[in-house]
Amino acid sequence: MGVFFKKEEYADPTKKDAAKMFYPRLVTLGQSVGLDVLTYKIRNVSSLSKGDIQSVITNFVETMRESLYAGQSVNIKDFGVFSLSCEGEGSATRKECTAEKIKRVNINFRPSTSVKVDLVTTRAGEKIEFIDLQAYLEAQKEAGNGSGDDGNGGNGGDGGLDENPLG
Repeated sequence: MGVFFKKEEYADPTKKDAAKMFYPRLVTLGQSVGLDVLTYKIRNVSSLSKGDIQSVITNFVETMRESLYAGQSVNIKDFGVFSLSCEGEGSATRKECTAEKIKRVNINFRPSTSVKVDLVTTRAGEKIEFIDLQAYLEAQKEAGNGSGDDGNGGNGGDGGLDENPLG
């Protein structure tokens, strides 16, 4: 399955009197993948136990946090670099610019080239398929109303594929 997108209409807020246009927005479906799911998937492709994998991931997160809080960036080869940045209030003078002016700290991630999304890739396993959510839902509804309709309006206990997951 691919990545769903929906079409949203809005005007560019940086341009006064900008006309509204439609823009594609990616849609996340279902629940996010948590540690248990990742552990299960990793276990199936490695010789490690579930407990070993969970321990390594938990310890990785803790040590990465410690390194970031010590002012270091964390570079994971073939994955990317994590670093901190901040937002704060401006000061008229250098002397007035103190740590108390920091109002928010963010964790940034810059992916390495091996994980960056490449829209023009030709490798089958690395290509992302984008699917128009509305067109998909309409096709599912039509398929449900064809031969073999069970009288449930195409809903036939399929987990709500005919329902718009966005509300």
